[in-house]
Amino acid sequence: MRLDDWFLTPEERGNPMTEIDSDQPAGVAWTEGNLVTILIEGATYFTRLAEAIESLTAHDEIRFTDWRGDGDERVSDDGASISTLLADACRRGVDVRGLLWRSHSDLLAFSSKENRRLAIEVTEAGGEVLLDRRVRRGGSHHQKMVLIRYPSLVERDVAFIGGIDLSHGRRDDAVHDGDAQVIKLDPRYGKRPPWHDVQLEVRGPAVAKLDDTFRERWEDPTPLNHSSRLTAGISRATSRDRRTSSLPDRLGEPSAKGGHAVQVLRTYPSRRPRYPFAPDGERSVARAFAKAIERARTLIYIEDQYFWSTEIAKLLADALRRRPTLQVIAVVPRFPDKDSKLSGPPSRLAQARAIALVKAAGGERVGIYDVENAEGNPIYVHAKVCVIDDVWATVGSDNLNRRSWTHDSELSCAIIDSELDERMPLDPGGLGDGSRKFARELRLTLWAEHLGRSPSDAALLDLAGATALWREIADELAQWQSRGVHKRRPSGRIRSHEIDPVPSGSQRWADVAYRLIFDPDGRPLSFRLRRRF
Repeated sequence: MRLDDWFLTPEERGNPMTEIDSDQPAGVAWTEGNLVTILIEGATYFTRLAEAIESLTAHDEIRFTDWRGDGDERVSDDGASISTLLADACRRGVDVRGLLWRSHSDLLAFSSKENRRLAIEVTEAGGEVLLDRRVRRGGSHHQKMVLIRYPSLVERDVAFIGGIDLSHGRRDDAVHDGDAQVIKLDPRYGKRPPWHDVQLEVRGPAVAKLDDTFRERWEDPTPLNHSSRLTAGISRATSRDRRTSSLPDRLGEPSAKGGHAVQVLRTYPSRRPRYPFAPDGERSVARAFAKAIERARTLIYIEDQYFWSTEIAKLLADALRRRPTLQVIAVVPRFPDKDSKLSGPPSRLAQARAIALVKAAGGERVGIYDVENAEGNPIYVHAKVCVIDDVWATVGSDNLNRRSWTHDSELSCAIIDSELDERMPLDPGGLGDGSRKFARELRLTLWAEHLGRSPSDAALLDLAGATALWREIADELAQWQSRGVHKRRPSGRIRSHEIDPVPSGSQRWADVAYRLIFDPDGRPLSFRLRRRF
């Protein structure tokens, strides 16, 4: 298999100013020889993260980016908090640097106070954690990464990336009783909202590429509080420019650890002042997804927090029309996280339109589901995952919406395993790519949790019958609930996703709010006009 059949080439990344591919062979925009481990749910991730941080000694390095950080979030029931872990590392002589989004106000249900508090606590302990406002108007820094490097032995380097913030609400496990340190969601999720998420643990040469991603943002000479030309002018006039201090020299690239090829993907918007490492933005997240679904033949499996852009839905719909055997299965939250009279209609209207486009193209080959725990409480799906034909897989911070693909900063990894999986079907796509162990294990692990089956259940391997299997398991739960729940509850957790309709009188304003506020476009004008990413 040619990796560039699936992965982007440097030219296809579309950002010649980035250094991320500069030391790769011609035509190569990925690294091989990595070892990537799947971490399902926040409790699993926080345990591994704590172990890694606690092992650090003087002169080791922590680099992290985050959308929301709650310093008092504990990594286990009786474990340390995030701020204590990081502050104690500083006191041991670890070089700790972080970039947190300079969030909107808590009055708008964001996290400006929480992010500021974490930054202060770690900086006072000797680290340097800064609030980064260098975003497009109305945008955010949404990358979620913790990078750990050992200058004396780079072979130990590790990075954690995915959808999980260092914050309240994320430390749930496969039982899905929720995090004891709750985050406020729509009341229908309960007082302790269950939360589903996925993170990756990455070792090998790809760590250096993730380090490049952090360094590009850190070394951007634009002051951190500049979100526009107006704020830049005010800052200069009042001498309030804030800049980062210098990082230690780059470390070497870790040697091979496994058989996983990894492509680091990002989103940066087109903005003023420009990012020096992406003057016209970067949309490799969008381009990688679009390229991969061109090669899809049997199954596209998605877990996503939103699934609401019609532009992305059209890519899926076109693939379904081209390939009469292709299926799409998606897992989404049952309700928006904020489903008030103002925030709910734009979200629901946009998702209903996107799903309708995909279903119109694929009919029964399309299944959209949400999940609940054993008590019947809906689980908030925050994961950002895609697996295609058990070959190509991606996990990261980006959602299937225009904001994630063009407007906010995002970070993901696409993975292709060199190891073939020997179980049937051997080549689901029929293109000679085989089935790859990492992608298949990721899918089976997630399906086992949602469908209440063992990962070794042969039915989960049958990609051709995937939509029929999911429909059968969802019907079992629906029938059990309709009969008054007198019999034993089925083991499956999935329900066919239904969207509360938006009243016709609210649709016009909801559509405007969706396009301007909820899902804005961060592309240069020329790309918007050509409808290209």
